[in-house]
Amino acid sequence: MLGRGGVTPHERTPVVTSSTIDPAATQDLQLPPEVQDLLFREARTANTFSPEPVSDEQVRAIYELVKWAPTSMNTQPLRALVVRTDEARERLLKHMADGNRAKTAAAPLTVVLAFDADFHENLPRLFPHAPGAKDYFADPEPRTDAARLNALLQVGYFIIGVRAAGLAAGPMTGFDADGLDAEFFGGTTWRSLVVINIGKPGEGAWFDRLPRLDYDEVVTVA
Repeated sequence: MLGRGGVTPHERTPVVTSSTIDPAATQDLQLPPEVQDLLFREARTANTFSPEPVSDEQVRAIYELVKWAPTSMNTQPLRALVVRTDEARERLLKHMADGNRAKTAAAPLTVVLAFDADFHENLPRLFPHAPGAKDYFADPEPRTDAARLNALLQVGYFIIGVRAAGLAAGPMTGFDADGLDAEFFGGTTWRSLVVINIGKPGEGAWFDRLPRLDYDEVVTVA
């Protein structure tokens, strides 16, 4: 469950060994090193999973943590479909890309993360100190752009939340989004963004760690 104080050794991925890692660079962070490892350095995208189930309580605990992600004007456009039944999984699998179908079939739980293009209907409650907030998003095209951007911010938090629960996440964008939306979200304003397999990592879960860009390659100070 969330907040259980880490994961057991067999669930942990190997420590990253790279000449670009400088332990002193993160020593002043508020998170202790073992939590930095759990959420970032040792966290990996899983491609296989053990059969151990993921409970509804774990999913709720993840959401209760990641709902605090920042979004513009507190829009909170992220929506989630938890694919738990065999029937729903079969409906999902036919829309997954070939390379993602088998691992999705074998994962203990899969969640479709989507955005709600009509998120603005909630703004009178979510952003009450700006009475005109809902009208600000009256135009559907920029509203959809805002929904997608802010929901993607929430997706990143969701992945970290899965890691915080001691679980591995396997996020995928290789699927037929139009087909999936018609299958599950027909007649709604939800639109799929990412499909995420969730569970304890299985045998051969990890591909080789790929390099990351260094600070000086990414950061410019003006």
